[in-house]
Amino acid sequence: MNGRRGVPKRSSRDTDGTSISRRAALAATAGLTVSTSGCLQRLRNLVTRDNIDQLSLTIITLPAENDRASIRIANELEQAFTAAGIDVSLDVRSGIDFHRTVLYNHDFDICIGRHPGGTDPDYLYQALYSRYADESGWQNPFGYTNLAVDDLLEKQRRAEGDERRDAVTSALEAIAVEQPFVPICIPEEHRAVRTDRFTGWSENHLATRRGYLGLEPSAGVETLRATHTDARPTENLNPLAVDYRGRGTITELLYDSLATDDPTGTVHPWLAKSWEWDGATIDIRLRDGCEFHDGTSITASDIEFTYEFLKDMSLGDGDIDSPAPRFRGQIESVEAVDARRRNRVEITVETNRAVGERALLVPILPEHVWRDRAADARGPGAVSIAQGTTRAVVTDNTEPVGSGPFRLADRTEGEQLTFERFDSHFTLDRGVDLPAPTVDEFSVGIAPSSKTAVQAVENDDADVTLSALETNVIDGVSRSDSSRLVESPSWTFYFLGFNARNAPFSNPRFRRVLAQLVDKEWLVEEVFHGNARPVATPVIDEWVPESLEWDGSDPETPFLGADGEVNANAVQLAFEDAGFRYDEQDRLRVRQ
Repeated sequence: MNGRRGVPKRSSRDTDGTSISRRAALAATAGLTVSTSGCLQRLRNLVTRDNIDQLSLTIITLPAENDRASIRIANELEQAFTAAGIDVSLDVRSGIDFHRTVLYNHDFDICIGRHPGGTDPDYLYQALYSRYADESGWQNPFGYTNLAVDDLLEKQRRAEGDERRDAVTSALEAIAVEQPFVPICIPEEHRAVRTDRFTGWSENHLATRRGYLGLEPSAGVETLRATHTDARPTENLNPLAVDYRGRGTITELLYDSLATDDPTGTVHPWLAKSWEWDGATIDIRLRDGCEFHDGTSITASDIEFTYEFLKDMSLGDGDIDSPAPRFRGQIESVEAVDARRRNRVEITVETNRAVGERALLVPILPEHVWRDRAADARGPGAVSIAQGTTRAVVTDNTEPVGSGPFRLADRTEGEQLTFERFDSHFTLDRGVDLPAPTVDEFSVGIAPSSKTAVQAVENDDADVTLSALETNVIDGVSRSDSSRLVESPSWTFYFLGFNARNAPFSNPRFRRVLAQLVDKEWLVEEVFHGNARPVATPVIDEWVPESLEWDGSDPETPFLGADGEVNANAVQLAFEDAGFRYDEQDRLRVRQ
């Protein structure tokens, strides 16, 4: 065997672990898969037999300075795929370029990164629904189309209670069979914090706005100092820019939403004082006297505008609707928005209550700022999206006007952001029982790595690492009377994504075999140092069905090998069972 995962000559074949279950194979072909991508090319292939070559693919991922785990996973999978007879190359892109290539341009074979996920399984509607296959953003970047899965995703949006849980289970099981992407693991989230300057770090999740509100500062402490390993927010503060936005923590501090959610997915009033359900309509009362950062009053008209704008950024001036590249799934559930009075708005949804209330989590945009951004924007070097390019997409919004608990005071590109407390924010009213900003200033300095960020906290140059720490540094963080680690629930996950617009990645049988080349448990130990958990389905524990629980192995696509080493003969048999062929040099051949 040449190298750690070389391909042996096939005098005989090991068959252990090679068979794809008959149930799974039948299910993979039962779903009606509809895609027109590459139809003409495939028609030519039917009458041309000299284009069957070794499969060549490119894995696109992030560099170590952006995401150490992603590049490590990519390196391991490069070796596994090579052992399977595939010609593999790596394409390492910066964070902005990676997201534009995958989410905007859809110019990839396979990608490896971290998916934002969600606390409620309805996020899969946005991630996989067929209608979104050609749009830009986190809505279906994989170009996956399957009408049977569409029906299941729609059903869970309308069902209630146990019926919804059953619908979610059916959807998760179908997705596990089809493998439009491979969920690898959910990493643990740890952040280093100073306990001598602030208490209350564990009260709320530090990936949300609430985590930075309600903290108790020590006497004389007036600034909350954060360190962040992602410099993109210093360059762009557009809440709609998918290539610049990560978890959205800074967006949540700058912009209010009608509601806020907790790590369990439960939705609570925020900018809305209260709401009542009347059938499919949410009757919302806004808090009195709320203002945007420029002093303009927030009214029901701004709420109505926000939902109309996110649904169509051209506000009706385009040939077709131009939905925003973020918040698509939440906005899709809204049928109508009506401003009834200055402080009252009605939102009618086409979904169940659980999904409908998640539509209240989008950032509220001031109409007097964003209406002019509905204009078409074209020009050299401007990012373009499939939904149409408006000023709303291309603006960097570096002078943001929101209504959140903090407003921008200063920034230096690549180095820092400084926010000041918005003293007119409703959380500061005595009668409001919500966490409020407790400092005059919130500063965010940029660190080149998790290790440097931790050092800033330990050296008393920062109070908190805004980014979740990379798992390789967690065990080395010192614990003392002045600093400690805070662990928070996680719903983001690492994934291997396929561009199902193109063959052979459009073939679910092919995707299933590639999924079996991923030793998730081994990657958790080697790449994440045990600070993650392997998963077969990408939802929080509350929603994982018994059929997809992890029990030492992926129950649907078990690894074809052991301890990170693929069994090349078993892989070859699995590909041949899936309808693919090898040549005499053990190279996997496909129509190119």
